[in-house]
Amino acid sequence: MGTYMEEYRRKLISADEAAKLVQSNDIVEYGMFATKPIDFDVALGKRAGDGLQNVSIRATGSVLPIPEVIKCDPEQKTFQYFSWYFTALDRKAADLGLACHAPFNYHEATMLAYNPDFKQYWADVWCAQVTPMDRSGCFNFGLGNSHNRGMALNSRVAIVEVNPNMPRCLGGSDEYVHISEIDYIIEGSEQPVFATPPSAAPSESEKRIAEQIVAEIVDGACLQLGIGALPNLIGNMIAESDLKDLGIQSEMFCDAYVKMYETGKITNMRKAKDINKSTFSFSLGTPETYDFLNDNPRCASVAVYDTNSPEAVARNTNAISINNILEIDLLCQVCSESYGLRQISGTGGQLDFVTGAFHSRGGKSFLAFSSTFTDSEGKMHSRVRPLLTPGAVVTVPRTQVHYVVTEYGIVNMKAKSIWGRAEALINLAHPDFRDDLLASAREMKIWSKTNRIPF
Repeated sequence: MGTYMEEYRRKLISADEAAKLVQSNDIVEYGMFATKPIDFDVALGKRAGDGLQNVSIRATGSVLPIPEVIKCDPEQKTFQYFSWYFTALDRKAADLGLACHAPFNYHEATMLAYNPDFKQYWADVWCAQVTPMDRSGCFNFGLGNSHNRGMALNSRVAIVEVNPNMPRCLGGSDEYVHISEIDYIIEGSEQPVFATPPSAAPSESEKRIAEQIVAEIVDGACLQLGIGALPNLIGNMIAESDLKDLGIQSEMFCDAYVKMYETGKITNMRKAKDINKSTFSFSLGTPETYDFLNDNPRCASVAVYDTNSPEAVARNTNAISINNILEIDLLCQVCSESYGLRQISGTGGQLDFVTGAFHSRGGKSFLAFSSTFTDSEGKMHSRVRPLLTPGAVVTVPRTQVHYVVTEYGIVNMKAKSIWGRAEALINLAHPDFRDDLLASAREMKIWSKTNRIPF
């Protein structure tokens, strides 16, 4: 440690000094989710208007506090802000014209970070929050492994912002960067690590959806729960079920996994890899979840390729993937990331896990949604539509869709004809919208004359 401390002191700089390393036309990578730098961001924001031009800031799922480079530069004369995955903060910024989405399938992030064929997209300056250095000279990425290491190693300047409040998440793979691999160290102001509030109480429709999905899960299944209230509800139901020997391989470690551990449902004994460990690539949750992850050898932080690549998912028997969607049309095209042209989230790992779970022996992927939503004026709308809303993004092509679930049922769409998909989706829609959907199906010529679909 003594040897490393000498190097540590040599590389230690202030946040203001670190911000001066950014040059015009640079790409600056802001870590992933809760590892977004805070002090460096504030210092960089101070440089707006000092002659710095055309600096691209790139994040993955921005969280509070609001990045200073957005707040300080509403005319975008210095900074432009991009996010690989949209959060509520990113959505609001985009609504104001201050942020732009960068689409990708999440497992490919690791590939982009390491493959020299994509070096034009590598960061000039990388900065992320990390844990304090350990006795081996390593800084742990904590709650945001993802593709942090690859971005750090292949940047022109790599800077860590140390926060002793960051949980130390053991590996895994790519969970750290060594002091010899970075250029500078900022000792941050020890801000609290971003945490999410507890999930809202589930609706009756969400409860019915969750009950149907839990009934499809078998002992020894390997689970991936997506982002949102419904996946957490399903995890809580699993915790109270009779299931046993479950495994976890999920891009996100969510709150429900803690309860599943507490009730003895998770053992990870039947996984194909990382046996006895829950593998994840980032976490967004409550402080209690972060406390659980801190220095916990039963959990393994890994690069997102290792959790999300379809082949890695498929290696597990009975892989179960559960994700929310926003809407689906009668052609069985799924949108999970935009309301028309308004970006809501991102593809993230949804397509990764939909593909991988289907290719797993005994695996199932579930795309779940309440059949309706109510707008700000109190009007109810169907999430099953004749065609996707104009401008909506196809997150999961119809050929990839496996199980679709609403409060009105669950259907395996694989190998169904176009007629069969249309009929199944109309039956999954809210009864108030079925007649109109049926009329649309007939007009679209995707309805059989007999109204009975053999497959």
